Formats: sequence, C-alpha cells, structure tokens
Amino acid sequence: MAREGKNKKESDSIPTSRVRRTATVGRLAAKEAVKQFGTRAANVTRGEQESEEAMARRQLQTAKQIVAALGTMKGAAMKLGQVMSFLDVGLVGEEHREEFQRELAKLRDAAPTVSFKQMRKVIEDDLEEPIKDVFAEFDEEPIAAASIGQVYCARLKDDGREVAVKVQYPGVAAAVRADMQNLDMIMRLLKRMTPGMDVKALTKEIQERIGEELDYELEAQNQRSLARIYRGHPFIVVPDVITSLSRERVLVSEFVSGVGFEEIKEYPQEQRDRVGEIVFRFFLGCLYRHRQFSGDPHPGNFLLLSDGRMAFLDFGLFKRMDAEPVELELAAQRAVSEGDAQTLHRLLAESGFLPEPERVDPDNLLAFIEDAIWWYTTADEVVELTPEIATQVMIESSDPRSSHFREMRHQDMRPEHLFGRRMEMLTLAVLSQLRARNNWHRIAREWMYGDEPVTELGRQEADFYTQGGAVATS
Repeated sequence: MAREGKNKKESDSIPTSRVRRTATVGRLAAKEAVKQFGTRAANVTRGEQESEEAMARRQLQTAKQIVAALGTMKGAAMKLGQVMSFLDVGLVGEEHREEFQRELAKLRDAAPTVSFKQMRKVIEDDLEEPIKDVFAEFDEEPIAAASIGQVYCARLKDDGREVAVKVQYPGVAAAVRADMQNLDMIMRLLKRMTPGMDVKALTKEIQERIGEELDYELEAQNQRSLARIYRGHPFIVVPDVITSLSRERVLVSEFVSGVGFEEIKEYPQEQRDRVGEIVFRFFLGCLYRHRQFSGDPHPGNFLLLSDGRMAFLDFGLFKRMDAEPVELELAAQRAVSEGDAQTLHRLLAESGFLPEPERVDPDNLLAFIEDAIWWYTTADEVVELTPEIATQVMIESSDPRSSHFREMRHQDMRPEHLFGRRMEMLTLAVLSQLRARNNWHRIAREWMYGDEPVTELGRQEADFYTQGGAVATS
C-alpha cells in the first residue's frame, strides 16, 4: 500500500438504519421517475437537437442526484457510486462533463474519517494484542482513506520492516449490509441511464463483489495470489501481505512509496507511454492470462517506483473467472478483429448476451461492439488515447445517445462479465488521462492470438514467463 494523501474531511458517524437509508433512495427514485417521464413526454413536441439537449440535461441531473444520495450513506451505496465511477467518462454530455466530475469527486472524497482511538480499538481487537506489542512504530495519522477504511504507516517490532496497515472503519460492515438491501432501488435509478441493464442479475453480482470487500482476509488472499504471479516480474510489483497480521478488519502488507498519478500525468510523452503500457498489461493481461484481476483501476491504486517498476495496490474489488467466459471474450474479440459479424452474433446469442437474437442484425452488432473496443481490437496502428476517445467509447457502449441505441436495447450484460467491462472502461479512462500512445492492438494480440510481442516491455514479460515466471492459466 502507499501514501495517497490525507482525507481532509471530518465526517459524522456511519448511519446504519435501513429505514432512514431506504427513505433517501426511495424519495429519489420516485422523484426521478416523474422527471424522466416528463422529459420524454416533452420530447415528442421538440426537434431532434432540442430533445437531445433536454435529455443531456436530464442525464446530468440524474447523475448528480445519484451522487448526492449515495454520498450521504457512507456504506455500500457510496461504494456503489465508486464502482459505477465510469460515469464521468461518458454518461453526461461534453458541455456538462466538468461540472459532473466535480460532483463525482465529492462522492470519491466522501470517505469518513474516524478518531484514532476508535481505529486503535479495531486493530487491537482483531490482532488480540496491544499495538505496542506488534509495532515498533505506528504513525497515528492516516496516510490514505477510502470508502470503508483508512491506511496507516508502521514499522514491525520483530524485523523492523516498514508496513502499511489498512483498518476498516468501525460500523461500516453494518452500513454496507443495510445498503445491500437497498441496492435494487439504486440500480433502478442507474437503469434509467443504461436501459439495457439486467437489474436482478447485476444487483446480485455487485452485492457479492462489494460484500467481499468487507473481508480483509479475502482481500489478503487476492493480494497474495497476484503477488505470487508477479514475483520477480520485470516491471510489475504487488506488495507482499504479512499474513500473520492480517484479519477480517485489518490488513498488513509491505509498504511501498513512489510517484503518484497526478505527477505522472506531467511526465514527458515517452514516460507516459511506458506507464500506460504497464497499466494496460497489468489489468487486461491479468484477466486474459490468469483469469483473475483487480476490478478497480483507480489512479490512486498504483505508483511508479524509483527503479521504473509499477506497484499496484488494493485488491478488495477482485474477480476470478472460469475458463469458459474468458475464452468467450477472447473469441468475441477475435471475431471483431477479423470483421466476422456472423461468428460474433452466434457467440453472443449462445452465451445469453442476446435474449432475442433474431432482433439483432449481425452487422449492426459488430459495429456496436467494435465501437466499444476498436482501440485494441481493430486499430492496428499507434493510437493516442484521449479523454474525448474515452467519452465516445463510453457513449457508444452504454448511453442512450449512442448511435447503436436500438441494438443496445436488445442486449443483456451477463453478470459474470460486468466487472471485466468496468475494469476495461476504467483502464481506458486512466490511459486517456495519460494521453498514452501505443499500438494497443499489437499488445492485445499477445493474449488474443498468442502473437510474439512487438514492444520492449512485451519482450521482457515474455522472457519472464518463459524463464520460470508465473504460468499463464488461459
């Protein structure tokens, strides 16, 4: 874990009453349903451009209301807002994007801060020892804060190692469980912005993933898994977990420090390109080589170390996949790359993505999927990824303003693929903020087709796997 800056906002205690929380979401859902109906009714008498502008304003208002409602809850509802944080790269119009990003930033920064006296009790209860008996030094000022916990820097008493100690807020588990019961209402709000959503199945998947984040022992297991895979890797580092000191609400791991994302964004193009390639290889490579991946490519979750390697942090939101759905995704990517509309249609129909296959034209389907993943499936050239590209990809993938809106309405996102798509979108968003340049298609072909690498980093990674590094599982 790493230093990410201190949360400056003091917060009230975390509310856990389902009645109070349900009332907040219920009022918002009812209010928004009336407004959405009013906008659509009014659009009947408006011209096309005026209708689009009215719906864009409604999208912004809906998004801001979701952010406001979720931000008051402090538990899983707020975490859901962070899970859906790809909203800021496309679900509101360009003219409103900066304003919406400010609203979303409020949600991301809404993590409560709790007195160290309370956090000390969590640590000592879970470790069953006083802090002074475990740590030679313990800085009581947190170095990072997130939605369900804070991170502290300490030094172990037994061997003097510097470590990061992640501690869960007292009471947050009860808040999350209360929010889980309200999740269906929140999802109905989001469905108004992404109408192709299978609310029931996706709600279950989100409940499972967010519920797992409460268990730091499970997160420690995730982190250990990737630390083993990447041990000795030439440019990827996953800090080791101190297993003997990790519990349900306390996670202790090797401390790393390095350059954060905001500073990296100011680096020269060549260095940003290198960082972008490492980020791309870590997140998508994890999925397609190892069938497991961190679902949270947040810029605060990686650091550039002094030796040029990148350290990746925070594995609470994590997904493991069976071979079959991973191979389906790769087969679909190959069909897009080859322009094979019939094969793509068959693959998605057989796997449940097309509940009514006869209503979806194969050529239109290919155009829709290609518009979402062209940057690494069909663009066999150097592409500079920009916020404008990320916005357009997001719009074409899941927004009512998409040129493929008719096709979207006849598709269903399968829940086992939800977090992979979110990871892919957020990875694109990160790369676009870096304005990273590369032939992303040639990198992706390494796992799509088993091609030989064409970049220096690719050759280093291939040597790692060939010379005794972790064995790819796909």
